[in-house]
Amino acid sequence: MGQKVAGTCYVKAAGRQLEITGAVECPLADKERETIKRGFYSEKDAIPYVEVDALVDANFPRAALMNDTNQTVTVEFENTHVYVLSGAYMVGERPVTGDDAKAPLRWEGVRGDWL
Repeated sequence: MGQKVAGTCYVKAAGRQLEITGAVECPLADKERETIKRGFYSEKDAIPYVEVDALVDANFPRAALMNDTNQTVTVEFENTHVYVLSGAYMVGERPVTGDDAKAPLRWEGVRGDWL
């Protein structure tokens, strides 16, 4: 029997919560490793992030979403795992058109913690 793994992502900016419509992605590890030669690797810190597909309605304060550079993004998965990204800021070009538009949103931040 399968186990439910999809969950709920809470994203708040400017006192408003976004409605998540699809994928939610968080990094599993805080390090990136690359093999140099069998048994030898290099390691560097990974940048913590959260990426989601969300609806941004016409009344949402878009400027606050894009301009706030100290957001907290919390992802709560159905399996009880929680990822908290702090010191978060939006990165990349995020197009939003129409009254209720689906948008791919990505935050990177100072610290990402699995609780």
